[in-house]
Amino acid sequence: MSKVSVIKTSSKSVISDYSRLMKLADFKKELHPSNKTILKLNIPWSLFYPAISTNPWQLDGTLKALRDEGYSDILAVENQTVVSHPWKGAYANKWLPVLKKYDVEFQPLTDVEWVKYEPKSKMLAMEDIFGEIWIPKIFQGSNICHLPTVKTHGLTTTTGAMKNAFGGLIPKYRHHAHVRIHEILVDLLSIQREIHNGIFAIMDGSVCGNGAGPKTVEPFIGNIILASSDQVSIDAVAAKIMGFDPWNIGYIKIAHEMGLGIGDLDQIEIVGISRKELNDLNFGFKIKRNPVVLADLFLRNTTLRMPWLHHMLFRSAMFMVFVRGSEFYHDSLWYPTIGKKKINEFLKTEWGKLFQNYDYGVPPKYEKLKEWDSY
Repeated sequence: MSKVSVIKTSSKSVISDYSRLMKLADFKKELHPSNKTILKLNIPWSLFYPAISTNPWQLDGTLKALRDEGYSDILAVENQTVVSHPWKGAYANKWLPVLKKYDVEFQPLTDVEWVKYEPKSKMLAMEDIFGEIWIPKIFQGSNICHLPTVKTHGLTTTTGAMKNAFGGLIPKYRHHAHVRIHEILVDLLSIQREIHNGIFAIMDGSVCGNGAGPKTVEPFIGNIILASSDQVSIDAVAAKIMGFDPWNIGYIKIAHEMGLGIGDLDQIEIVGISRKELNDLNFGFKIKRNPVVLADLFLRNTTLRMPWLHHMLFRSAMFMVFVRGSEFYHDSLWYPTIGKKKINEFLKTEWGKLFQNYDYGVPPKYEKLKEWDSY
């Protein structure tokens, strides 16, 4: 039976709560202190917006718990996407002073060595879509600790521990995976189980994201945090708390059926809160899709039967038109209007005040990231 720890938290107790959460989930059994421990952070947007990226207290609480238990070799990583920049996101989300506090380096995955990998497991979609599979060399033999948030996603219903590997194990062209995203997430979990010595997830639901995820969500004060060494189980429990049936979410159901984890809530041991308390938790989230996600789904699905057109739109320089359109909608249209209003409302909450207590630090001086074409 898998174990998921769930704790109700507050802005006053969250740092110590993270330590208790991780101990309840037996993190030291999964993450051996003698191995390098990689923290896979999450930045879907270079700008700050509540409930979408790893938040500073999540990072703070996790690092304190690790350091207190003698973990000395820790590295924080995140990748670049066509619409996000790791250094800018690290600064906007106030990670840099927290990392400095615990003497942990931040490493964009664009600038590490990637090596070709031949999976031992049968791949459902990775080889069909990407051909060759590449992984960061530093991941081999390491612990991996994912720091996602509780939120919805327009393509996968929910996004959590399994989806957090998306940016860590696919160097570029990740958008090609959208047409078979559930199978891809299952493939990524299979690869993780082969290359890492330990896998753990610490999910923050202090402020959750409801609606048009992964970016333009409605912030929701959830006051919960979750942890587990079973990536399928923690995603299933988070989905239930959000108000979804885990069996209706493709990547959870497939991973369970393939024996990669437990997605059946009845087979998961819940610690930190009672089973009744878990059953009573239902945030009532609903999936919405903003114009960018709707356009992506429509164009990809309707051009699949026309390979020449699909290739022209998504595998040539033509794709940059969509990238610029996404940047305009999110950064220039939605964020300064709707987004700013929601941020101002959030800053009045207990969690918003906690966010303001963290420092941005000094704007990072970084060398230009390795240039990867986006299509």
